[in-house]
Parts: sequence; structure tokens; C-alpha cells
Amino acid sequence: MVALLVLLLVGCGPPRSSRVVIGAKNFTEQVVLGEMLAQEIEAVTGERVERRFYLAGSYLCQQALVGGRIDGYVEYTGTALTAILKEPLPPAEDRGGVLGRVRDDYERRFGVKVEAPLGFEDTFAMAVRGEDARRFGWTKISDLVGRPELRLGVGYEFESRPDGLAGLEKAYGLRFAGRPRTMELGLLYRALAQKQVDIVSGNSTDGPIRALGFKVLEDDKGYFPPYEAVPLFREDSLKAHPGIQVAMDRLAGKATAEEMQGMNDAVDAQHRDVGDVVREWRRGKGL
Repeated sequence: MVALLVLLLVGCGPPRSSRVVIGAKNFTEQVVLGEMLAQEIEAVTGERVERRFYLAGSYLCQQALVGGRIDGYVEYTGTALTAILKEPLPPAEDRGGVLGRVRDDYERRFGVKVEAPLGFEDTFAMAVRGEDARRFGWTKISDLVGRPELRLGVGYEFESRPDGLAGLEKAYGLRFAGRPRTMELGLLYRALAQKQVDIVSGNSTDGPIRALGFKVLEDDKGYFPPYEAVPLFREDSLKAHPGIQVAMDRLAGKATAEEMQGMNDAVDAQHRDVGDVVREWRRGKGL
């Protein structure tokens, strides 16, 4: 199915648009970030940006980018390193070099510029119910060792990714009750709240974590690499549309994890229009 979608998107699509085209994966934060890039480019250039959101996961976005169907999208450095570049997880003491490695390899292999980080990380987050964390004194992932009765819920990518479940279980010596329940990210927190599972692998900037009072456990062994949010743009697109770089420079370092949580929650839980949410955030930043 994924291969067919890639062929349709990259091989059989319409000619490349003369407008700047921004892509995004198929979850709320990615749509927020795609809208953020699009609005800022429109503000700088005065020209309409085409939006191609909900492009499934990292693989499809990457194929769309290198195939010229989109000019840019936001990726996370840890995902770029492990899922796209297929490089092994670096040792914990070398995690600070991930951005540089990703930047060099994307330029060399794909002709893609990795822009300055937007200011926040969206790392995998092992979350439990707040009342359970208080009851059992859970503060870090190591606290779950020796609790094989716990039921785990995960997203589809986390179960198979090189920086996902198998490595986490090995790094911490974790065992869970049976096979993990696999579901869409949006359903994970509902399952946790309804006590269908006891722990989930979400994302650190997901709105429901704060809204539902869940506790994110500290990655005390430093298993997960950095997941800084970075815009990726084709180098030929930057040459053809110089305003893109101006817009990316304006966005660099502007977004915090707490602000992303708030925007994600506004779209997911409050059902607000993503364009309005991003415009409000940009006004608050003086953009």
C-alpha cells in the first residue's frame, strides 16, 4: 500500500507546481507545523503556498521531498537519523551530534537543507495515568522494570522502528503483558484514560498528556535520541524561492514544547481551525 502511494505521488502526479508546496505527515502536530511554515512563507513572499498535508508517515514525505512533489516539510532529527538515513542510534554521550550528522547526510545524499531547529523537541514519551504514577511512585522508565503485568499501547511506527519498542525493552530490561496493543496515535490516550492499557508510547508534545493529567516518565537511560523539529527544504527550491530562507530564519527557535502542546490541544480537543491557531501563535511571536 505504501509503495503504491509513493508511485502515485512521486511518479504519476501532476507537473511540479510553480508555487511553494509544503507537506506534512498525518497527525495533528505535523499539520500545525506545516501550516506554520506555509503562513510564514506567505507573509514573507506575499504569494500563496500550496499545502499537501496528511502524507502518511516519514517515508512518504521523504519520497515526496526528494521526488520534487513538495518543497519542504518538518522532520524530527532522531527520526531522520534512524528511519530515513538508517543509521544506528548513537551512544548516549554522542547524542548532541545528531543534528550535524543529519544536516551533512541530507545535503550530500538528497540535496536537501536541514534548517535551524524550530525550538522544541518532540520525543517519544512513555506516559502513564497520573494517579498510577502517584500511587506507585513512578517517575522514570526504570521504575517499570519488574512489572510484567502492565499492558502497553503503541503507535504503528513505534513497534517497528529501530529507535522504537524492541530497543527500548532491551535497553531497560522491560517486559509487558502479552503483545502491545497497536493503534492510531489519537486513540492511545483514550485507551489509557479508559484503563484498557497501563502505559503508552506517545509524543512529548501531544495535547492530551497535559489535558488528561498523564505523567511522562523520564528516559533515565538516555535511550531516545534527540528529536528536534527541523524544516527540510530542497536546495533548488531555496534558490528558486529566496523568501523561504527568510521565513525559516524568522521561525528559528521560536516554538517551545509547551506552546506546541497548547496548539495541538487547541486543534484536537477544542476543535479549533488549525489556520486560526497558527495565526494566533504567530501574532504572539510578533511575526
